[in-house]
Amino acid sequence: MNSTNPIAPQLIMYAAIFLIFYLVLLRPQQQQRKKHEQSIRAVKKGDEIVTAGGIIGEIVHIKTAADGGATDQDRITIRSGETRLVIERGKIARVITPVVQEAKSGASGGSA
Repeated sequence: MNSTNPIAPQLIMYAAIFLIFYLVLLRPQQQQRKKHEQSIRAVKKGDEIVTAGGIIGEIVHIKTAADGGATDQDRITIRSGETRLVIERGKIARVITPVVQEAKSGASGGSA
C-alpha cells in the first residue's frame, strides 16, 4: 500500500487562490491608493477639498513641512464659509475642484 500523498496539486491550488485574491482585491486597492496619493500631492491654492472629517473647503494656503520628506505633514489652510481651518495634507479625503473644472471645460468646449 502506497501512503504517499502528492502535495504538488495542493500547492498549485493554493497558489491559484492567492493569485486570484491578489488580482481581484489587492492590486486594484493599491492602484486606487496611488491615484489618491497623487491627487493629494497635486493640490494647489484654490482647489476645493473634503477632509477626512467631512469638512468641505477651499485651499487658501499651503505650508510645506520643514523636513521636506513627509508630505503628509504639510499644513494646509482651508476656508469653509467664514472660517479658516488648518489641516494636515494627509487628512484630505477627496479633491473636488479638478473634476468640476474638467466638466465645465468639456461643456464649454462642445458649445463653442
